[in-house]
This record gives sequence, C-alpha cells and structure tokens, in this order.
Amino acid sequence: MPTRTASMSKRIAANGQALHRAMARRMASGGADSKPSETESALMEERRLLKAERDKLKEQGPRRRPSALERLVRTHHPEAKHDKAKKKSHDEHETKKSKHGKSRPEKHAQKAAALEAARKAPKKPAK
Repeated sequence: MPTRTASMSKRIAANGQALHRAMARRMASGGADSKPSETESALMEERRLLKAERDKLKEQGPRRRPSALERLVRTHHPEAKHDKAKKKSHDEHETKKSKHGKSRPEKHAQKAAALEAARKAPKKPAK
C-alpha cells in the first residue's frame, strides 16, 4: 500500500520531537561537546530516510485518481455466487398476494375512481 503524504509528515514530526528530546537529554547530562548517543543517531538516520522517502513521493507527482464514471461503474461488493439449484428453486416460486388486503397502488386506484365518480354524479336538488 502506498504511503500517504499526510502520514509521512506526521511521522517526520514525531521523529523530530523524539530527536529534540534526545538532544536535550544529552545537553543536560553531558554537555554540547559530547558526541550523540545511539538513540539520537538512530533517530537522525530515521529522519533522514523519512525525508528522502517524502522527497521521492513528491517527485513522482500526484497519483491518477479514478474518474467519476469509473467510480460509478465500480462495484465494491461483488454479487454473491449462488448454487444453480438454489437459484432455480427460488425463481420457480410465484409472488404471494398480501394477506392484509389491497396493495397501495390498488387503494390509490380505487380512491381515484371514487373521486371521479363523485365528480361526474348529478347533484341532488336543494330542499
């Protein structure tokens, strides 16, 4: 997996803080004239490698990002593979009618028909 630039800069910053603490410990204990400790030299080497890797990533330039069409067409969840026997038995079943009465479209059609009939019906004379 490619290294992200954001995580690279965080790692460089964390390394810089650790290096600064190691240098401060050396200054407090032995003075500025003593040579760096093993941890300090290891941190310096790691920092140098991190910066080299960051510069290499910058030279490569931005990675090609997928277009909107590619993102739309790409599926993240491929279809599950079903057994043929299982699929055939599932397709053979007919859809069942609702036990609770009429479906929503049927109710709307009935209501529209009743409104239309009420509008066309002759009005009763007033008494």
